[in-house]
Amino acid sequence: NPPPNPPPPPPGGHLKVCPSTTPSELMEQALRKWLTTHGPEEEGRQAQQYILRVSDKLEFLCGDHPLIQYKHIKACLQSKECPHLTLVQISSVKDMFEKEISAIGAVVNRKSSNPPLPLPPKRRGPSVNTCVWEVPLPFKIFLIKGSKVNAEETAKVQVRAGLFHGTELLCKPAVSSESSGRSEHVWNRMLEFDIQVSDLPRMARLCFAVYAIMDKVKKRKSTNNSHINKYQTIRKAGKVHYPIAWVNTMVFDYKGQLKTGDITLHSWSSFPDELEEMLNPIGTIQTNPYTENATALHIQFPDYIAHPIVFPPFDKILEKAAEIARSSDCSPMGRGGKKFHIELKEIMERDPLSQLCENEKDLIWTLRYDCMENFPQSLPKLLLSVKWSKHEDMAQLQALLQIWPKLSPRDALELLDFNYPDQYVREYAVGCLKDMSDEELSQYLLQLVQVLRYEPYYDCALTRFLLDRGQGNRNIGHFLFWHLRSEMHMPAVSVQFSLILEAYCRGSIPHIEVLKKQVEALSKLKSVNELIKLGTIKNVRSKTKEAMLTKEAMMTCLRQSGYTETLSDLHSPLNPSVLLSGINVEKCRYMDSKMKPLWIVYNNKLLGGDTLGIIFKNGDDLRQDMLTLQILRLMDLLWKEANLDLRIVPYGCLATGDRSGLIEVVSSADTIANIQLTSSNVAAAAAFNKDALLNWLKEKNSGDALEKAIEEFTLSCAGYCVATYVLGIGDRHSDNIMVRSTGQLFHIDFGHILGNFKSKFGIKRERVPFILTHDFIHVIQQGKTGNTEKFGSFRNYCEQAYLILRRNGNLFITLFALMLTAGLPELTSVKDIQYLKDSLALGKTDDEALKQFRQKFDEALRESWTTKVNWMAHNVVKDNRS
Repeated sequence: NPPPNPPPPPPGGHLKVCPSTTPSELMEQALRKWLTTHGPEEEGRQAQQYILRVSDKLEFLCGDHPLIQYKHIKACLQSKECPHLTLVQISSVKDMFEKEISAIGAVVNRKSSNPPLPLPPKRRGPSVNTCVWEVPLPFKIFLIKGSKVNAEETAKVQVRAGLFHGTELLCKPAVSSESSGRSEHVWNRMLEFDIQVSDLPRMARLCFAVYAIMDKVKKRKSTNNSHINKYQTIRKAGKVHYPIAWVNTMVFDYKGQLKTGDITLHSWSSFPDELEEMLNPIGTIQTNPYTENATALHIQFPDYIAHPIVFPPFDKILEKAAEIARSSDCSPMGRGGKKFHIELKEIMERDPLSQLCENEKDLIWTLRYDCMENFPQSLPKLLLSVKWSKHEDMAQLQALLQIWPKLSPRDALELLDFNYPDQYVREYAVGCLKDMSDEELSQYLLQLVQVLRYEPYYDCALTRFLLDRGQGNRNIGHFLFWHLRSEMHMPAVSVQFSLILEAYCRGSIPHIEVLKKQVEALSKLKSVNELIKLGTIKNVRSKTKEAMLTKEAMMTCLRQSGYTETLSDLHSPLNPSVLLSGINVEKCRYMDSKMKPLWIVYNNKLLGGDTLGIIFKNGDDLRQDMLTLQILRLMDLLWKEANLDLRIVPYGCLATGDRSGLIEVVSSADTIANIQLTSSNVAAAAAFNKDALLNWLKEKNSGDALEKAIEEFTLSCAGYCVATYVLGIGDRHSDNIMVRSTGQLFHIDFGHILGNFKSKFGIKRERVPFILTHDFIHVIQQGKTGNTEKFGSFRNYCEQAYLILRRNGNLFITLFALMLTAGLPELTSVKDIQYLKDSLALGKTDDEALKQFRQKFDEALRESWTTKVNWMAHNVVKDNRS
């Protein structure tokens, strides 16, 4: 873990390294060099007194492994860059460690002037409990009334209630009578469900929908509910049902006791895109904390018997499974013949979005032991085939889970989806995740924080796992902190995420000060941004004057001692191993877009005088960009695992709060638009200048460097062509495609994904599957029209990359599915993820998929002129604005 403060300046300067040497050998060489220049008085220096640091980061290399095995060195060699390491005295690192230890001691030994209030004594419940399996009575609830119901006076209001296990409806929904009234509706009616109390699964949830019933009218000029027309559902001839509110609650409490007594549920009024019987099982079980205007449902869970009813402990579940096995004629069940094995194999190889019919579920359950032996990674499909409304099947599944082979962490991720709510299944999944390295865990941390939303109880295996790994690795803890904190404003998770955040901070006392400084720095940047927004509104008439006044105000603000101190010497939220030392006020500016993002430049003393740039955004939701860049990073990893390095630039992006966050500035890069505009005096003609890009690369690179830059461009262009096609990234104009001076092309700004392309007047503006213009091809072919060999290599890179992603199609679907409840604007339902299934041609053979991709590739070439027209229009608009 990186120490909290930078080490002192190194004695030996930068060292060029050879991949075959070890860190110990390298330090010996460095010291010998040091002694030849500084004389005998330095002879006391020993290699054991030093450690190697990556020069521009707070990362260290130690041990006696060959340098080629170290992540940083390997990455440098892959990109053909010279790695730089610096010698640092171990004593300085120890000092930092001891400082952290003393900080812990100070907190532990601190005597609080306000001791916490004593906890109330534990209430001892009745000594006699009844197992839920011993209650063969129909499950029911008493619906009392609904208050603050926002419906028109002429409408009748009804309540629908459904019992769910994940997204599976356990029995037919129960429906109340229709009630008339103003804001309060009284039902006083028992709702009975077609399921026995004895068969209720542990994670059963009760989902309610409140809706108005009105006569069908052809045109409605006004309505009290703004969402009324979007969500109308016609149930009967001449009647329309309009959803008003929804709310969910668990049937068992966190101790496993069946709920009893009166309860008030404050409902939610925002609806997802997909409503199943108007119910929202995937929604939170937290009630709306904003109770003042929320529709309130008053219900009562009845007392079935005199004693509390509890779900059996795990050992009792296994006993039940053993009892069933003993009474069964053949054990283990399900040894299928060859015909059934072939059918089973076909079902198991389907993607996660494929639906299973009842016959297929029955086959999977019957052949569950075959599944375990031959298709262990098919566990999710077996879980979807279990009849969770039969406690006998549930018990047998739990027994089978004890002998099920461990899944790879990537396969186990799917088990954390909402479809698999059983606590023992989720504990099994977390057990598989424990095999993840810290690096791999960091890759999926964004999704793992999001699926905490699916956990009905705060204390669960996943929460403990994330806290444990976060406290064992400062880098994981850093991003765990920010992923939690950035969503704390959301009422559905505010309490849960706050508690986990507090638990992390209490267990990571030295890290608190580091994180606290980052929070304070972002608060200062937000105030600067708001100052600029205020200034631009006041000076809207005079653009030139406005720019001068607001720039001067920004400079004045950043020069204040309070701002300078807070914004200096802090660990970058984008990468905690990078220390942002001193802010370079003269180079700071704000960008000319609606939300006036801040462009902040730092002098980084660990970089030997180079500068680092970050962009602070306030008013834009960066979570979709963050997800897209995470997937790009994963694609890059999968390609490299297959020995294909496509020179992707997955720059840093981090949401840090409600519609705010940071973006890393990629050094030595410019947009295609700027490159084209600098080569032409006429904005309209710039987009059609095919030599502009190649000339720009020639200007930045000469001799062998130009050939390397063109190869970098070719590889990266192939990577982004495939990635943008697979992810359906839209709004690709010349201002959000950039090129580094080293040749790497990369895309920015991912506001439109999964095929949500922009349109104007009902016509799609983007008619190509990905961007492949003739000026790109001109660079790839090194400016030679007939250079088909280079273009053939480029095409081959694209096809290889596409086939590698196809082999990991299920992983991409799983990662997007785990983000479904995050509230991203273009990822709200399973229908959105269907785009990935189509673009990756899942369900087809490699040959069929490759044929489809080649058609898309040819289409991109054939229609590239439309891209040029769009870019021309973009350049003209941009030129007119300036």
